[in-house]
Amino acid sequence: MRAVVQRVHSACCVVDGETVSKIDKGLIAFIGVFDDDTDEDIAKMANKISGLRVFKDENDKLSLNASAVGGSVMLISNFVLAGRVTRGFRPDCTHAAKYEEGKRAFDMLAAEINKVLPTVTGVFGAHMDISVHNDGPINVIIDTKELRK
Repeated sequence: MRAVVQRVHSACCVVDGETVSKIDKGLIAFIGVFDDDTDEDIAKMANKISGLRVFKDENDKLSLNASAVGGSVMLISNFVLAGRVTRGFRPDCTHAAKYEEGKRAFDMLAAEINKVLPTVTGVFGAHMDISVHNDGPINVIIDTKELRK
């Protein structure tokens, strides 16, 4: 599982002209699910996202997580994050999870993070219009395959 996580002032997800989710201060995480991701990968990703310390404390250090600042999380499924561009210019998404398994993993991830932080999602597999008001910018890439090492 791979995530691109951004610290935001706000984010909004629109599908077919209707707002399906929005957050104020917090994190937006674009999630790519691989065909070999396990429940352990989901748990590790949930732990990393919910614990990610990218908010400043009173000493201006990045030492607070979203929960500590009253933030929330928006998760957006992003099939192409499971792609590779090692050859050519088109992402090769052959190792991305199939729809059913990807949705199951994505929903499990949202449920796990929601135990710790208010969590909203886009619509899995849909074309989404996402507005992000970045804060920083601060962007973090998390890959559970790297956490296995």
